[in-house]
Amino acid sequence: MAVKIDELFDDWEKLSPGARENFLNGRLRLHIRHLYDHSPFARTVLDAAGLKPDDIQTTADLASLPVTRKEDIIRLQQQDPPYGGLLTAVAAEVERVFISPGPVYEIQGSDTKWFSRALWAAGFRRGDVVINTFTYHLSPAGILMHEGLRDCGATVVVTGVGNTEIQLNAMRHLKVNGFIGTPSFLMALIRKAEEEGLDIKKDFYLERAWFTGEPLAPSVRSILEKDYAIDTRQAYAVTEPGGAIAYECSVKQGLHLMDDYAVEIVDPESGRPVEPGQTGEVVVTPVHNKTWGLVRFGTGDLSSLVTDPCSCGRTARRLSGIFGRTGDAVKIRGMFVVQREIDNIMAEYKAVKHYRLKVSRQEQRDRAVLEIAAGTNLDAEEFKNRISRDFQNRCRLKLDGIDLIEESNFKEGYNKIEDTRRWE
Repeated sequence: MAVKIDELFDDWEKLSPGARENFLNGRLRLHIRHLYDHSPFARTVLDAAGLKPDDIQTTADLASLPVTRKEDIIRLQQQDPPYGGLLTAVAAEVERVFISPGPVYEIQGSDTKWFSRALWAAGFRRGDVVINTFTYHLSPAGILMHEGLRDCGATVVVTGVGNTEIQLNAMRHLKVNGFIGTPSFLMALIRKAEEEGLDIKKDFYLERAWFTGEPLAPSVRSILEKDYAIDTRQAYAVTEPGGAIAYECSVKQGLHLMDDYAVEIVDPESGRPVEPGQTGEVVVTPVHNKTWGLVRFGTGDLSSLVTDPCSCGRTARRLSGIFGRTGDAVKIRGMFVVQREIDNIMAEYKAVKHYRLKVSRQEQRDRAVLEIAAGTNLDAEEFKNRISRDFQNRCRLKLDGIDLIEESNFKEGYNKIEDTRRWE
């Protein structure tokens, strides 16, 4: 059932696809012109590609430019400190600087609603008391979540990371009903509370939790929602380009893209865009940060694009999820297959004890066979057919076969993806 339109953050969330495309392309054109005029790095990138700002009219035109990676930013800032030619304003106009590992000096302002939309979609409102367990030290996470919660009207309990005893006491005394942080830290708090003989459902007031920074595993979501009645949402954020890139709504079937980025899903090897539904690397150009000259930043994260309408009422396209890092993927018949996505499929079958995807090449064709050790009380053909369908739907690749084999064939430390192809 679709939500009422007044539950959305603002009118931008219900733009028609055509209006959204025109809006984003307009922002992109202005952004590229601004960067060319003010960022030595961006000017160098366009000049090296033989392009002028007017050559970049749409997101599709970005494919003519190279992908910039974190190691490139580190190198640039080491060669030309402190900002490596990425600053697009005079230094006196820089409001704040964060430091991420590398180090990378990242410039951000407070005029952008970096996480407000994502937190609003998770249900945070005036009257909520929310504990923010992200650090306020060096990295942007703590202060950006804080500002987003205040934009939603919520009261923020400023704790940062660690100190589980203090966190739990604060949650009880202040009647905290919202949690911001990582899934693993919330689970650690729950385990600590239970060790002390406390009951999360009776002794606490926690109703909803919002995560970023690490994947929310389906098994953990199931525990939190079914065992503890905590509604969970997640967002995808990357610090270098500036914050939240996509966020989850109440439907929880993908993450809606923010209108602050031109987002591409590309082949990690060529940098060329792939078709919707195909797995590739998330590459983003932030069009909202007027002081930071990034173009086509390669996140290293793998996802795919969902273009089907969402019943929540929001019209932005979605990321299907984050499947892993580019180094975790194997390319089979032109499609990237990621171990984490296979893990998610297998986790839905209690009978599966171990699996291994064997990739080989015969007569100039890639072959993919899934080996599975499973329980004995099952209909083997129906079991294989179901997994085959799920694999094709989720990984966009048709398996050449599924073999049920003995558990003894899986030795300790075995590779879940075994690629025996040899290229001459």
